[in-house]
Amino acid sequence: MAQTLYYNGTILTMEDRCPRVEAVLTEDGRILDTGTWDKVKERAGDKARRLDLQGRMMMPGFIDAHSHFTACASHTMEADLGRACSFEDIITCIRQYIADKKIPAGKWVTASGYDHNRLKEHSHPGRKVLDQAAPQNPLILKHQSSHMGVFNTMALNLLGVTGQTQAPQGGVIEMEEGLPTGYMEENAFVGYQGRIPMPSAEDFLTAYGRAQELYASCGITTVQEGLMAGQLIPLYQMLLKSGLLKLDLISYMDIRDSDAIRETFSDHIKDYKGHIKLGGYKMFLDGSPQGRTAWMRTPYLPEGPGAKEDYCGYNTLEDSQVKADILKAELEDMQLLAHCNGDMAAEQYMDQMEAAYRELDDGKRRKPGFYRGDIRPVMIHAQLLGPDQLARVKKLGIIPSFFLAHVYHWGDIHVRNFGQERAGRISPAASALKEGVRFTLHQDSPVIMPDMLETLWCAVNRRTREGMVLGPEERIPVWDALKAVTVNGAYQYFEENEKGTVTPGKKADFVILEQNPLETEADEIRNIRVLATIKEDRLLWKA
Repeated sequence: MAQTLYYNGTILTMEDRCPRVEAVLTEDGRILDTGTWDKVKERAGDKARRLDLQGRMMMPGFIDAHSHFTACASHTMEADLGRACSFEDIITCIRQYIADKKIPAGKWVTASGYDHNRLKEHSHPGRKVLDQAAPQNPLILKHQSSHMGVFNTMALNLLGVTGQTQAPQGGVIEMEEGLPTGYMEENAFVGYQGRIPMPSAEDFLTAYGRAQELYASCGITTVQEGLMAGQLIPLYQMLLKSGLLKLDLISYMDIRDSDAIRETFSDHIKDYKGHIKLGGYKMFLDGSPQGRTAWMRTPYLPEGPGAKEDYCGYNTLEDSQVKADILKAELEDMQLLAHCNGDMAAEQYMDQMEAAYRELDDGKRRKPGFYRGDIRPVMIHAQLLGPDQLARVKKLGIIPSFFLAHVYHWGDIHVRNFGQERAGRISPAASALKEGVRFTLHQDSPVIMPDMLETLWCAVNRRTREGMVLGPEERIPVWDALKAVTVNGAYQYFEENEKGTVTPGKKADFVILEQNPLETEADEIRNIRVLATIKEDRLLWKA
C-alpha cells in the first residue's frame, strides 16, 4: 500500500484540541496517523515515501464554499475587460480580441469582467458603444458581478429583443426612446444570456483543465458549481468521460432544471463519482450590491440629482416561489443554497423558511426524526445581512457564506451606495462569531480570483482599495478565518468526516504554504505563496 510520510515543517491540523503535529502518515489517499515524529515514523512502512516539508507549512486543502466552476472555465475563452477604465478601453480590448482570435464575421463574441463603477463614464456602455467594438459580430458584455450586462444591436436582433419586449419578473430591459439600449439586469440578462450558442465541447474540455489548474494553484482541493443549469448536462457527461477532474466538484442544480439533472446523474446525488457529486439546489433571491440590484430593507443612497430616494433594489422571486422551492428541498432532503445579498432578500428567505416549516409540521409531512436545519441551508453572500438578523439565522440552522473579499474590491463603492455605517457591516463575520453562527468564506469566482489568502487578508484587515478600514469591529482572528475555509467548508458540504482537518481517516487533501498565516503580520497574509496542492496524496499543482 502506498504510504507518504510528511515531516520537518509546521503542520496545522485545524483541530481545536490538537492544532499542530510534527508528522503525518498517509496511505492510499487517506490520513493514516498524525502526531510526533517518533510516533508516526514508527508506524510508517519501510517503503513509505518521505516528503520533507523543509520548514514550510502544511494544512488541510482549502474548500471553496461558493463559486462557478463552468463559468471560470468559460471565462478563459472570453475577452477579459477586468482592466478596462473607459468605454474606449472596452472598444479597444474587444477589437484586439477579435483580431487575435481571428473570429469570423457573424460569430458570437463574449467579453466579461467590466465594472461600471470603475469606468471613467461611471455607467454601463450601451449597444451603440458595443456596435463600435464589434460591428460584424453579435456581442455580449458581462458585468463583473454576472448579474447584468449589455448586448450590441446585432445580438439584440438575433435574440428578438425589440422596443415591445417585456422584461420578466425580477429583471430589467432598459429602454430609451422606445428602443432597447442593450443593457439588462438579473432575470432578463440571465435569460437571454442562456440563449447564446456555447463554445464547442472540445474547447470547453480544454477550458475546464485551465479552470482546475487555477483553483489548484490557489490551494483549493474542493470546488463548487454554484448553478448547474440543464444546458450543462452534455458538458458534465463529457467531463466525466474524460477523467480530467482530480479536484472534488460539488454541483448545485438550478432548481428549475433539477428533475432532468437528477435523472441524468442519479448515481451522483450526494455521492462522488468521477470526483463529481450533486450537492443540492440553488435559487436567486436578489442581485448585486455594487450593481444596486441587491434587495434592501432601507433605500440606497441616491446616485445623483433626480435619482429616486426610495429605491431599495428588488426581488427576483415571489414569496410563493421561494416557499415552494424550500419545500421541495426539504421534502427531497436536498441542501438548498439561496443567493441573498441584501438584508430584505435574507428576510424573505427566513420568512419563507419558517412558513415552509409550519406547513410541514401542520401537514405531518416530516420524516421521523426530521427537524429544521437537517439540510443545512446556505445563505450565499449574505453581505448586507443585518446583525439583528443573526439570531434568526442561528435558530433556523442557516449557514451564511460571506463574500468577504467584497470589502476590498467594492468596499469604497458600498460606502457610496449605503453610507459608512451600513457599509461597515458588510459581511458581519465577527458578529456571526459572537452569535455562535457557523459561516464559510468564498470568492464567487470568476467574479474575482479564487484567492483564499486574499480572502483571509480581507477577513483579518477589512481594508478597501482606497485604504479605508471598513467596519473594524467586524475583523476576525486568523484562526477563525482559516476555519471558515477548511473546517466550516467541510461542514457546509456534509463532509466533516472526510475533509477540513488533518485527522486520521480523512482524505489526504493538503495545501503547502510558504509561511504560516498564524505567524505572519496581518498586512502580509495575502502575499503568502501557495507552494503545492495535494489531493488524496497526489500532487496536483506545484509552484
